Amino acid sequence: MTRHELRQAQAAAVDAAQQAGDLMRRHWRSPKVIGQSTRHDIKLELDVRSQRLIGRTLARALPDVPVLGEEGDQAGGDHLRRWVVDPIDGTVNYAHGIPHACVSIALQAREPTGPTAAFRTRLGVVYDPFGGELWTAQAGGVARLNGKPIAVSTRPLAESMVSLGFGNSAGVIEYLVPAIGNLANRVRKIRLMGSAALALCYVATGRFDAFLEPGLRLWDIAAGGFIVEQAGGTFWRRQLQGYERHAVNAHNGRLGRALNPFLRPLIANDRSQAGTGRSAG
Repeated sequence: MTRHELRQAQAAAVDAAQQAGDLMRRHWRSPKVIGQSTRHDIKLELDVRSQRLIGRTLARALPDVPVLGEEGDQAGGDHLRRWVVDPIDGTVNYAHGIPHACVSIALQAREPTGPTAAFRTRLGVVYDPFGGELWTAQAGGVARLNGKPIAVSTRPLAESMVSLGFGNSAGVIEYLVPAIGNLANRVRKIRLMGSAALALCYVATGRFDAFLEPGLRLWDIAAGGFIVEQAGGTFWRRQLQGYERHAVNAHNGRLGRALNPFLRPLIANDRSQAGTGRSAG
């Protein structure tokens, strides 16, 4: 994609994210309608409305680019580009009145060469409507927060603040609970916040030094992981055995060797994929 095309696409993604964020704020105090629930997650009727709003806004700018999203996949077929959208990342927080949720939008392009013809993220937009914070990044550029360049931290492990998530995959919580005790003795603080996209952006901004979570979907991580990389950090992911979910280790570039063992028992190496925003298959 040319720089002009990326600028146009980013403008559309920012517009869509801000409109969806406005929708979240307008319904902040309203009763929430739960459309679907599992043991550890819920989906709201507002998730669906938000994704439809985002899809309409993006289609006006790039009508031939489909949307792969949490609330439905229109990106099947042999497309060269696709949007990857999470209309409300942190839905459980939002439903419980906790203002820690965001809109996440990434644009991916299919690589012209390679055996898998995988997609790679070319731009990412994450919008926190409650904090008024907008993260953006384009291929070949720098990551920005509200228009100002950002960079990851330089803190070592002993001084680091690490964000964790449990995910929804079977067996993950049983493994992570004792593992957290081991990690807590090696870092300064651990935080569990409930939004993967915001945790990734906090790593990109230097607020967190790392983010670890097994069991994430592509739309949870495509934009935020790309923003981490464009801010000078490292974004690593592997597909978990038997799931279209990914174990994620995003950090400031200094902590990978120390943190990878935390996720290693959950990783199926024969189904692994590493790199920003690559398709889960």
